[in-house]
Amino acid sequence: MARGQKFDKAYIVTVDMGYGHQRAVYPLRDIGALPVGWSDGSLITANNYSGIPKNDRNKWENSRRLYETISRFRKIPIIGQSIFDLMNYMQRIEPFYPKRDLSRPIIQLKQIYRMIEKGWGKHLIDLLNHHPLPLVTSFFIPAFFAEEHGYNGDIYCICTDTDISRAWAPLYPKKSRIKYLAPNKRVRKRLELYGVRSEQIYVTGFPLPKENIGGTSAKILKESLGCRISNLDPHGRYQRKYKATIDEYLGASYCKVKFKHPLTITFAVGGAGAQRDIGVTILESLHDEIDAGKIILNLIAGSRHDVYNFYEKRVKKLHLEKHHGGSINIIYSDNKMKYFEQFNKILLMTDILWTKPSELSFYAGLGIPIIMAPPIGSQEEFNSKWLHSIGAGFEQEDPRYTNEWLFDWLESGWLAEAAMEGFLDAPRHGIDHIADIVLHGKRSEIEDIHLI
Repeated sequence: MARGQKFDKAYIVTVDMGYGHQRAVYPLRDIGALPVGWSDGSLITANNYSGIPKNDRNKWENSRRLYETISRFRKIPIIGQSIFDLMNYMQRIEPFYPKRDLSRPIIQLKQIYRMIEKGWGKHLIDLLNHHPLPLVTSFFIPAFFAEEHGYNGDIYCICTDTDISRAWAPLYPKKSRIKYLAPNKRVRKRLELYGVRSEQIYVTGFPLPKENIGGTSAKILKESLGCRISNLDPHGRYQRKYKATIDEYLGASYCKVKFKHPLTITFAVGGAGAQRDIGVTILESLHDEIDAGKIILNLIAGSRHDVYNFYEKRVKKLHLEKHHGGSINIIYSDNKMKYFEQFNKILLMTDILWTKPSELSFYAGLGIPIIMAPPIGSQEEFNSKWLHSIGAGFEQEDPRYTNEWLFDWLESGWLAEAAMEGFLDAPRHGIDHIADIVLHGKRSEIEDIHLI
């Protein structure tokens, strides 16, 4: 970007692999531009766009299929876990301490660059070069495409986890012009260990959906949180102990709000659908409470029709179909953007988000406590540590006994405290910082009050 140059739009580039990379750019769709002649939506999917060369599509598809297969395959005794562990080792994030030079490229990164040298991604970059705009991507490979194939605009890469592997940084990081939009300070420090120059890194926070926040005043978020705390602290233990903190940071007008709905739990599986069984176990354990209308359970099937069918059959098997659309909701759309829209709407009335520690870990910033299913992969182990560090998440106990331990947690006020900790310590205005940087050329970053 030339000094002082401003833009109304940017190319927002993502990849259709799981949910994390597309969820990260969904809040940026309003500033998205398309190449000349394109008319479908405002986001560009690097591995699935009209006219993508067959060779490029095959490279992407082989990578996606391998990851999803191994993620599901790990449930096969002995051999399945061994194969997953090997893949996870190849993509591992090294321990942060002792601090040391981690700029040496890994095998995975070298393989990616060899394919780029042979032309992978050049077609897309040539298309965008007809009318260069700032390019923002939520995956490192399109950023590498842009740099290696001579993109004529600025290149920005959104990091989508609380810590990242060496694969996210370029082959020669000190020479790179890629600018990184880091969700927290740890990612900044990690990128510096990988050799990325500090002036190329902006700590913006993760881009959370603006429809769940309500502008700089966070009016919508505070209304949801006020109601949520009353549901999560039924005996007022947390509210009595921390009244001054709640009044100061949430605001008196949002405090002591009476709950307007039964306790609502949202269970979300990842893009590979590997943990869908946990949702059924929760459903079985809370059968009586759901039947009595004391609990609403949202089962998130995402864009996977097989997961939707799986949940639909289990609901009918438990004779809970009379509650379908009331105490039980199965959230599904074959269009991921529509799924994200539905999911964000559901979150406004969600009291507890139960999910593996994926990119959804950042949604603790919406004041929603997170019960963590077992992590899948090295990056999710780091996300879990981050949630613990800000006090916004807990590992699940045995899902078969959810009807016992969940209510003990509610009695203690722990979940209400976790909701408030996420609201206080996890950043929530990432979308504003990103827009300021990309469109207006400002160095806009999160404040030091965020303990991340």
